[in-house]
Order: sequence, then C-alpha cells, then structure tokens
Amino acid sequence: MTPRRLAIAGGLFLAVVLLAYGPALDGGFIWDDDAHLTRPELRDARGLVRIWTDPSATQQYYPLTHSGFWLQSLLWGERPFGYHVVNVVLHALSALLAWTLLRRLGVRGALLAAAIFALHPVHVESVAWISELKNSLSGVLYLAAALAWLRFDPPGDELVEPREPRWWIVAFILFFCALLAKTVTATLPAALLVVTWWKRGKLSLKRDVVPLIPFFAVGLAMGLMTAWVERHVIGARGEDYAFSLIERVLVAGRVFWFYLGKLLWPAELIFIYPRWTIDPTAGWQYLFPVAAVIVVGTAWALRARIGRGPAAGLLYFGGTLFPVLGFFNVYPFKFSFVADHFQYLASLGILTMVAWGVATVLKRAGAWRKPAGVAVCAVLLVVLGGLSFRQARIYEDAETLWIDTTTRSPASFMAFNNLGYEYSRQGRLDEAEEAYERAIAVKPDFDLGHFNLARLHGKQGRAERAIEMYRRAIELRPDYDDAYFNLGIELGRLGRHAEAIRALEAAIEARPDFAEAHYNLGIALARLGRLEEATEAMDSALAGRPDYPEARLSLGAILRRLGRPADAVAQLRTVLASDPGHAEAHYEMGRALADLGDPEGAAEAYSAAGKLLGQRQRYADAAEAFRLALAQRPDDAEAYFWMGAACARLGRHADAVEAWRSAARLDPEGEQGRAALDAIGGLGARETP
Repeated sequence: MTPRRLAIAGGLFLAVVLLAYGPALDGGFIWDDDAHLTRPELRDARGLVRIWTDPSATQQYYPLTHSGFWLQSLLWGERPFGYHVVNVVLHALSALLAWTLLRRLGVRGALLAAAIFALHPVHVESVAWISELKNSLSGVLYLAAALAWLRFDPPGDELVEPREPRWWIVAFILFFCALLAKTVTATLPAALLVVTWWKRGKLSLKRDVVPLIPFFAVGLAMGLMTAWVERHVIGARGEDYAFSLIERVLVAGRVFWFYLGKLLWPAELIFIYPRWTIDPTAGWQYLFPVAAVIVVGTAWALRARIGRGPAAGLLYFGGTLFPVLGFFNVYPFKFSFVADHFQYLASLGILTMVAWGVATVLKRAGAWRKPAGVAVCAVLLVVLGGLSFRQARIYEDAETLWIDTTTRSPASFMAFNNLGYEYSRQGRLDEAEEAYERAIAVKPDFDLGHFNLARLHGKQGRAERAIEMYRRAIELRPDYDDAYFNLGIELGRLGRHAEAIRALEAAIEARPDFAEAHYNLGIALARLGRLEEATEAMDSALAGRPDYPEARLSLGAILRRLGRPADAVAQLRTVLASDPGHAEAHYEMGRALADLGDPEGAAEAYSAAGKLLGQRQRYADAAEAFRLALAQRPDDAEAYFWMGAACARLGRHADAVEAWRSAARLDPEGEQGRAALDAIGGLGARETP
C-alpha cells in the first residue's frame, strides 16, 4: 500500500470513529478516572521517575500508560476533552493497523473487519472511558508489534530466508512497550503461533517457537507481576475471589459465550454487568464450558474441510481472553466477571471471522465489491456506528453513567455505590444515602458500601451512626485500613481519644506506611498528654511523607510542650520555608521563640500570624496573636493597629478603640498612628445614629 493510500485510509478511519464517538468527546471524568489521571504531586520530572520506579505510585503498574497520562496532564490538565480525543485517535489507529495486518495476512474482507472493529459498540467502553487509555495505547503497540513480526517472519506457505533480525528486535521492543501499557498483551506470542499455524498448517519448534521464547518469558514475568499487584496492592483477594478450580472453569465457559454473544448481537450493553452466581451443583452451568470445548474442537476437527480459519479465529479469541476468563483474580471480579473492555483485542478474532463470512457470501453471490455488496456492508457499518453513538451518550458524565447502569442492572451493588458517591460529591446527601442503602440491600456484606455510608453519616454530623457503620465494615474486612482510620477520626471528634488510638493503631498495623494514620495517632496521644509517644508517631508520619506540613507543625508544637523549644523552632522553620503563609506555624514559632527568650523574634512571629489569620477572617485568633505579640513587644504600634482592626471585626469596639489609641500614642506622626486615628473616626461615624 502506498503512503498516500495509507494516509487517506487513516483519515477515513479517524473521521468515522470521531463521528461515532462524538457524544463521548464532550464527556467528563467518570469512575476510576481520578485514580488514573496523574496526581498533582507526580506532575514533574521526579513524579515521572516514580511512575517508572515505584509500583505503588499509580493505580496499576502500567508505567507507559501512566507516562501518557503524565504528558496529557501537562497538555490539558483537568480538561477531559483532550483525553477523550487521544483515546479516539488511538482507537482509529488500532483499526488502521488491524486493516494493514489483515491485508498482509491475505484475509478476505480485511477492510470490513477493521471497520467493524472501529465501529462496534462493544468497544465504546474502551474508548469513551478515559481510564482505558491502557487499552487503546496497548492495542496500538500490540498490533504494531504483530506487524513487525510479520516483517521478520512473513506469512505464507513459502518460508523466506534469511530472516532480518532487525525486525525481531523492533517486534520485541514494541511488544515490551505494549506490556508496559497493559499486560493483557502478554498473549501476543501465542497469537503469533496461532497465525503461523493458520497460514502454514504446522509449527516448527526451531523456526517458529524458539524465536518467541523471549516474548513468552517477558510476558510471563510481567503477567505474574500484574497478578501480584492485583492481589496484594489493589485487593483482589478474600471471600469474593475464593473459587475452586471447578468454579473457575464454570466462570471461564460462561465468560467465553458472554463475550461471543455481545460481539454477534451487541444489545443491552452495560457498564457493570450483574455478577453471576457460580454453583457447581447446578448441572446447567456445565453446559457453557462443555459447549465451548465442543465448538472449538469441531472447528479443529473440520479444519481440513472448512479450512483452518475458524479454528484459528476461535483459538485467538479464547487465548487472548485467557487472562480474564477467571483463572486469575482481577479486582473487577468483585462485582462482575465480565466487562466490555476486557475483550478489546480478543474481539478481532471473531470480528475477522464475521467479515470474512460476509465477504465470502457476497463473493459467492457475485456482489462482492459491487454496488449491492457495498450497500450491504455500508448498512452493517451504519447500524454499528449508530449503536456506538447511542452507547457513547451514557458517558456524558458520571451521574448519567450510573443511572443508566442501575436502571439496566438493578442488582449492581457497585453501580449504586458509585451513584451514591456522585450524589455525595454534588452535595445531594439524601439521594446519596438512599443509593448507598440500595447497594447494601443488594449485597449486605459489601464492605465498601458500609464504609461510604459511614463517611456520609460523618459528613452529616451523625458520629455515632458513622462509628457503627465503620465497625460493620471492619467486621466484613478485618484489615480495612481506611475504615480503622476514619473510625479513629470520628472517635477523636467525640473526645474518645483512647478508643481513637486503638483504631488508628489498627490502621497502621494494616498499613504500616499510612502517614495520615501516624499523624492522627500523634494528635490523639498528645491530647492524652502522652507526648513522647506522640513525637514518635509524628516522626513516623514524616518518615513516610517528608513533605507533610501538618505533621511537622504538630511535631514542633509537641516538642515545645516537651521543653525542647530549639528543636521546635527547627521543625517550624522547615514548615515556613515551604509555606511562608502558614499562620499556625508563625503562631507556634512565636510561642517557641518566647520560650527561648527571644521576645523580638516572638513578637514578629505573632504579628505575622495575626495578619495571616485576619486575612482568613479568623479575627478572634488574630486578636489573640496580636495580644501575644504585644506581650513580647509592648511598644509595637503596628501590632496595636492590627489588633484594633481584628477587635473591630469582632464587634468589640471598645477594645478596638483602646488598641488604636495605643497605636496613635506610640506613633503620633507616623503611618500607623494616622491610620489608627482615621479608624477611630470611621468607627465613630458608623456608630452615629
């Protein structure tokens, strides 16, 4: 294909995909997007390094995907339009690469297959959901790696010698990049073997398998790492994932037919599908895996009569789905065994077979590449594009998405939970409470539902009810660090500091590097007078998060109470170096400097605190800060002036006039004195009837 034709084809693919996904381009951020978008603390060069070196820095360890998010955060920040455009463009590029790949393999109907892939509504979730950049980006790299492999090992019955090693290197690099975008692409080397068998009818260990061993090795390593992260970091473990081998086989069989059905008849697409009940005692559930084996086995047995294509397509489809068939724990299995975005790459196997079948029927009817055949294909694509357009509309915003999901799937406890979260975010607390209660009604052992309902009760000031719900969440999940933490916060608000300490210690036991829990533990210990232990807790908070100003400020205050004002000053100076406008740090600095016998320094610190507090309309605190400043430096006309201003704001007019008169007396000809007299006059004018 000439570069000009390729450019024209790429433009057409992009145009039709943009048209089909038009409603999603104006969509906002939805579920999980906030966790995938680059956090503010990672939006610099050091953050980019952490994305690659720290598996806990991002939602999942897909460093190339998160580097993409990092770059986009610099380009358009919190504006979702740019993120949506990138996903759509990558999807169009995947369709173009699929067409190029299928043409190179000599597949009849290659263009139709790629167009169906581009417009099929089952892919809306992968394209309209910003978080699924991992799908759209890894798809491009996966298909590019496959094309590079075919340059190294061209398809066809005739073996080409010698092969060019540079294309093996290109294919391996692209494959490794695909793994760094999403490790489901680890199935590529197996897919390449299926393609080789389909084209040649046999496999050679030395020629076909050995060159792919490094691909299998790196894919296996990355896949095992992802499985470990899913289980131990994201939390894909526990009772919701405790399946026997027989149960996993039953899940796999049903998943296979579910995805096949949605490709062939894309009706009732739902963002979160209901979670099936798997019962090894129910004989009908065995029909799914048995039927899958029969269909694949029949295609294999009839390969000599009907060709190797159907068997290859089914093997590719099932093999590419293998990571999400149920044999490995992935977090979404908590609420559903299936999701449309799981079959993004796998769908190519079935869609290619469909396109080949349509092209074959039309060819036998003499209509292939004739007006009638073109019309049939056009109608098919228009229908699919229309379905995608309609499906893309539910991604307008989070509320629309969750209302659609709960309407179509009333048993989706996670959808009700997320709808509750969205209502809570909007301040619609009564509706949020109803949604959370619906989630718990559907799944009474839903720990996250109890946790979110507890948070809502806390936000509404129902501390006792919140405490009850947090404890219920902990009963359901004994290592629930966030529930222990929030329980400790609520208990602390009620002054039940001893109980708060026990809850916070449990949070730390569940997550030793939980800096916020260490900090709040320090606060609770300090309130009980256990200052040495409080110091240790603050040190632990800062060890895990050195840029934690609240912890450093509190450590400074505790050190001052322990009679170590010099150490307190050192901590407070660190706070003020990074945040010169920190009023509380200036205030604590004043107290520490006063303890050190530095009245001038203390007065300056108190005055700075007073001005900052006044700007924040905390006038009572500001007045107290200026009083302390004047106790250290009683001839400070400026402090008297600002103390008068704070008192006037509080309605303490007599105190204000007294402070201003002191300022005028100390600075009769200066700026502060004149301003104080003007203020007294203005106050009098306002009080005149």
